[in-house]
Amino acid sequence: MNHFEDLKDKVVVITGSGRGIGKGIAEAFADAGSKVVITDIDPATAEATAKEIAAKGVETLSVVCDVSKKESADNLINQTVEKFGGVDILVNNAGTTKDGLFIRMKPEQWQMIIDINLTGTYLVTSAAVNVMRKKKSGNVINLTSVNALGVPGQANYAASKAGVIGFTKALAKELAPMGIRVNAVAPGFIETFLTSLIPEKMAEEMVKHIPLQRKGQPSDIAKPILFLASDMASYITGEVLNVNGGLNGVH
Repeated sequence: MNHFEDLKDKVVVITGSGRGIGKGIAEAFADAGSKVVITDIDPATAEATAKEIAAKGVETLSVVCDVSKKESADNLINQTVEKFGGVDILVNNAGTTKDGLFIRMKPEQWQMIIDINLTGTYLVTSAAVNVMRKKKSGNVINLTSVNALGVPGQANYAASKAGVIGFTKALAKELAPMGIRVNAVAPGFIETFLTSLIPEKMAEEMVKHIPLQRKGQPSDIAKPILFLASDMASYITGEVLNVNGGLNGVH
């Protein structure tokens, strides 16, 4: 049963959707009947996921995108408009980590994370909003993180994800008169390729701090995003929805 009938045929752009949380989000929108734009920095990954999702019977588009570059972000939205005629929903999911203790952190280590996680969110949103405002409707959902609150070894990542929260709240107020809603989702410890690189003992220790006693799945993030994108959330903007199994604060 599809609880999200209003998402049928909506054009959804999901950055970093070749794998992990982004792919889970793309699959959920496809199940709701949306037209899905898959983006990844790796062409083969984007193409393979787009083909997989097209098999669900929905229209897809695969675009290679480096969100940290303006011309690449603009190209993503231009290609989407060319194929589907507009953009209804943007999910800014693309992000990465480059952890390290602050006293050893190199400027390039800092800059890379800010460029992808924060500036990338700004660049793709800027291009998409230019299209959305002409229709006076649209929906932007940004991915932040439970670690926006700060954990040791992630000064760069925490700063970028805290920045996404401020960006979300400011933009929600600015774009509300244009009929565009802006919200964020803050995932906790989710099972993805990136988190699979965490040593097993450390991962087990992290799970002990989660009240629900398990890692989340990409689908655990996808469902709240569908809710925020749908008419069920039509009076919600400027909010950060924590999806973390009860994990709050530093761990």
